[in-house]
Amino acid sequence: MHGRPRKPLKPEEEEASAAEAAKLRSLQSQLLANHHQKNYAKEALDVSAKVLEMNPDLYTAWNYRKLAVEHYLKESPSDTESIKAILNEELRVAESALRQNVKSYGAWYHRKWILSKGHSSTDHELRLLGKFQKLDARNFHAWNYRRFVAALVNIPEEDELNYTTNMIDTNFSNYSAWHNRSALLGKLLNKKAECYFPVEKVLNEEYDLVHQAIFTDPDDQSGWFYHLWLLDQTVKTNAPSLVSSWPPHSYNVALSRTGCLDDHTLSPLNSFHSDSGTFPLILYFDQPVQGIDSSSVSVKSTANLIGGLIWKPLSKCNCDAAKAWVSHLVFLEEELNSSEFYSVEVSLGHSEKIASASGSHYVKPTSFSFKVAVHFGKTPIGDCSNEGIWWKDENFSSCGISSQNFPFVSSDNPTIEDNYAASSSEWCAEIISNEIALFRELLSETDCKIGKLTLARLLMAHAATLSPHANKMVQLEEVLELYQDLMKLDPSHFHYYKDEHSLVLLQKVTSTRESLLRHCYCYRDQTSPYIGSTTCLRLNNLSISRMGSVEKLLWVQVLDLSHNELRSIEGLEVMQRLSCLSLSNNKICSFTTLEPLRRLKSLKVLDISHNEIGSHSVDTTRYLFPSPMSHSEENASSSDNLVTDCSDLASYWEAYYLFKDLSLTQLDIEGNVICSERFKAFLVKVLPKLCWLDGKQVQ
Repeated sequence: MHGRPRKPLKPEEEEASAAEAAKLRSLQSQLLANHHQKNYAKEALDVSAKVLEMNPDLYTAWNYRKLAVEHYLKESPSDTESIKAILNEELRVAESALRQNVKSYGAWYHRKWILSKGHSSTDHELRLLGKFQKLDARNFHAWNYRRFVAALVNIPEEDELNYTTNMIDTNFSNYSAWHNRSALLGKLLNKKAECYFPVEKVLNEEYDLVHQAIFTDPDDQSGWFYHLWLLDQTVKTNAPSLVSSWPPHSYNVALSRTGCLDDHTLSPLNSFHSDSGTFPLILYFDQPVQGIDSSSVSVKSTANLIGGLIWKPLSKCNCDAAKAWVSHLVFLEEELNSSEFYSVEVSLGHSEKIASASGSHYVKPTSFSFKVAVHFGKTPIGDCSNEGIWWKDENFSSCGISSQNFPFVSSDNPTIEDNYAASSSEWCAEIISNEIALFRELLSETDCKIGKLTLARLLMAHAATLSPHANKMVQLEEVLELYQDLMKLDPSHFHYYKDEHSLVLLQKVTSTRESLLRHCYCYRDQTSPYIGSTTCLRLNNLSISRMGSVEKLLWVQVLDLSHNELRSIEGLEVMQRLSCLSLSNNKICSFTTLEPLRRLKSLKVLDISHNEIGSHSVDTTRYLFPSPMSHSEENASSSDNLVTDCSDLASYWEAYYLFKDLSLTQLDIEGNVICSERFKAFLVKVLPKLCWLDGKQVQ
């Protein structure tokens, strides 16, 4: 069993163990010889049966027996009695192996394979399962096999659900029974089976059932996990919805390729510089969706746009479904008047092509519009080599931005015709309020870690049901305190609680215009290239370890995330307007972690100094992120595109893969273990437009 120390063997036990090991080696040698010679005689099969009785986890033995079964079935394809005898013998061998190790994957898989042949008694299998589940009611192998048998003979899901009820009534601590219940009930709810509709009635009954388990033994986690599943069923919305966009509805934006906006007196938040003269259009949904293209999203403008729009998902896993999608508007330069605003209208939902990963369609017609002024003057932007950008506090001052000009997503901004406001039923709000009251009462009697975690989740779910005008600060503060307590009570899960605390903190910061404006600053040098009069959002010194609420930050061009505890920057890829970014003094340990930056084509200034890049000999994050060696279309690179004259490419492949498609003019990387003169020379080759490196001009 897990966590139990092994006792040293006595001398006589060691002798018996050595003799058994010698016998097993001898039998395995015979098995392999028979396997190679394709010897399927009865004596050879007896050898494999003895091997499996001693070691049920030897996959080669199970595969050998499968080949033997196929061999005999071909010899007598029409002899029903002979076929049954062969398959029954296999079931006997598998049963014998399971009696030695009831959690043997190979034995269970072999039994499934035999049963799928269609000549065995499923009644016998259900009786056998009953025996195994009496020995260990939580054996997930047996539960998995039960689901297989039930599907094979079309046992009604209602009957199987009743079986889980009986098992739970026998023992509340049966995690496998709770899990199977969630799988069965989810199917019944989705197809609106008789007696399982409406959803509110069914879930109310389930809450009553799980309360009995939780309040009987608050320290047992089985019921808590099922309660988490119930909460997800309570708050989830099937159909995806659009929660934000850039630009927002009724917004005026000035696009410049030169840094000059003529006589347009717009807020710094409204201006956007682009070397290519293209304009990003971003759609952000509440869940990953697919089917975003020119046929499902209509874009019309009073200015002539060049070519059809190509939509791309902003996802680190390069899959077809993503919460955020981006396309770029390209205006026909010859027909533009730089002093005129051109309207752009975006419409979606007129077809059922947009759908979530679960298959739910975006069905509510939606539209929003904004205006764009475009300046394609011949004067180039200021020379970036004259002066770098410095992120010190004294270089920033508070901004006097009017809240009316602030691109904030809320119900008082009629973005997407009020579709941005989440819809929640009265029942949902009522049930969550009742659950909060129950668990407050429970926590008043016992200091239960998972109870605090559940209360935090309930409070966040309740905050989501409130009107956007409601003050959520009190609830968010309470959730932050709960996660602070959990970090102290349960240090083994510290990083999880820290990440959740960070997400709540960022939601608090971005919850109102006023709170977000407190973090907006202006750079002292209004003539600085790529910053100029642009507003800088400073989320530094907040101790955040994870990014969140990015759907409210699509407007940001300059972002300071320095002096935090970031280990990942997942989510930044949707902030397509970012031109300047500081990630200094965080806990980023590799270039692979910075993968989202590859999608920020407007990024010019990057500070990743004083992190932990190069301090770990093995980059474990490469197993969590797309590998540069993967065969995806986007990652495929021909050898012609590599820096073939650079001998350091093999040593700094991750850095090359990150920086090769960026057009950085300023980079700070000092304070990392990897930083050396050799590495800096490599960066200068990879980044031909680089003007400043670690505060010094590049020669």
